[in-house]
Amino acid sequence: MDPVFASAIFAFGLAFGSFLNVCIYRLPRGLSTVTPRSACPNCEKPISFYDNIPVLSWLLLQGRCRNCKSPISPRYLVVELLTGAMFLACYWHFGLTLATLKYCCFGFLLLGLIFTDAETQLLPDKMTLPGLALGLLFSLFVPVNDLASQFLPGLVSLPTSSSFSLTLFSFADSLLGAIVGASFIYGVGAIYLRARGVEGMGFGDVKLMAMVGAFLGLKLTMFTIFTGSIAGSLFGLWTVLAVWIKRSRRRIKQNHEPSREARRRAWASAAIALRRHQMPFGVFLGSMAIVAFFVGDQFLHWYWRMY
Repeated sequence: MDPVFASAIFAFGLAFGSFLNVCIYRLPRGLSTVTPRSACPNCEKPISFYDNIPVLSWLLLQGRCRNCKSPISPRYLVVELLTGAMFLACYWHFGLTLATLKYCCFGFLLLGLIFTDAETQLLPDKMTLPGLALGLLFSLFVPVNDLASQFLPGLVSLPTSSSFSLTLFSFADSLLGAIVGASFIYGVGAIYLRARGVEGMGFGDVKLMAMVGAFLGLKLTMFTIFTGSIAGSLFGLWTVLAVWIKRSRRRIKQNHEPSREARRRAWASAAIALRRHQMPFGVFLGSMAIVAFFVGDQFLHWYWRMY
């Protein structure tokens, strides 16, 4: 990597991360991301420009408002650093190309949606729907060749129309990825609703996967759904076990119940808590989409070589 370009891209990432924090806070609340100026949520005093420098201001202020000394969430620091690292990783992985611009935009949207879903269980349309359109647009300039290379290799190699063919199939793969990704999540949510009588997935997850499909194409969209489901299941299992152990110990200590009886009752309690707990599935889908555009192809190639 060129050190000058790398430093500039990292700095841009920090700046965009600062704006992303504004989006994470304001979009779920229906507020404008442009006006008014950033202000402390506690004392509502506008933040001065010298207190709004990415990363540095948070560290110098020790994570507190200069005016009222109320704590500022570490999320602001984490999002800025992650966005800077994301931009730098895209440059390192894809070089100084349009693909870097494409995946910087994609990573920016995904990070915003991940943190918004984690905090509010919402996936704002103002991020997913423009992201869907942007993914389809990028497919015309940065090829998504999964469909073309796997199913129609002869057509792609035609010398007279190769450029047009690649563009056509790239857009088709992007569109198909969006349709399949959204339809799969919608179908799973509908089945869960009929089987359990409660909503398992919202339309936010459907729009998120439409955006992911538009950027990644069909193959990596399925990779994202599969790995996201595994990650979500493992997190759910870990949550149940953690609650079970905690409640078992509490029942033994406070109620003086026998260990076997305490574990049995605590397990029933943990299972009920899991059914009522709303898990932000967009966090896992978004995280696995980031993994997909960096190493998804390599993982799938390794996996298929095993067979």
